[in-house]
Amino acid sequence: MIIDKLAEADKYYSLHKNYQVAFEYLKAQDLLNLEVGKYEIADGVVAFVTDKEGVTPEVAAGKFECHNKNIDIQLCIRGTETIAWRPRTDCIDPRGEYNDEKDVLFYNDAADTTFKLKGGQFAIFYPEDVHAPMMGEGLIKKLVVKVRIA
Repeated sequence: MIIDKLAEADKYYSLHKNYQVAFEYLKAQDLLNLEVGKYEIADGVVAFVTDKEGVTPEVAAGKFECHNKNIDIQLCIRGTETIAWRPRTDCIDPRGEYNDEKDVLFYNDAADTTFKLKGGQFAIFYPEDVHAPMMGEGLIKKLVVKVRIA
């Protein structure tokens, strides 16, 4: 997992062949006015914009998830978002089977830690990062970029 500001994203370009494409797209947008929806950025790079009420920790725990095929770049655009995290190797209680079509596996395990993202900050979640986003009060506008691993 990586946590940083969008202004510092260029130092991560070398970590994946599509990070530069993803982050340059983000930097080129008027994020506050970007409409809710899905955006095809490039082959293997898709963005989703949401603008909705934050949820309680109990609700977020129901979405404690990880992915096998994609890396998540989760950027907070507006509001303050709390995200729960735990290493996948420490999770032992999966909830159901991995959904290949949606690239998601949920866990019943509890998070080890939480952290906050404010406008202009992002977190990168790899397949080894189990995470539960969208905790907070009020509206949270965010953008999630799915970057295919291979």
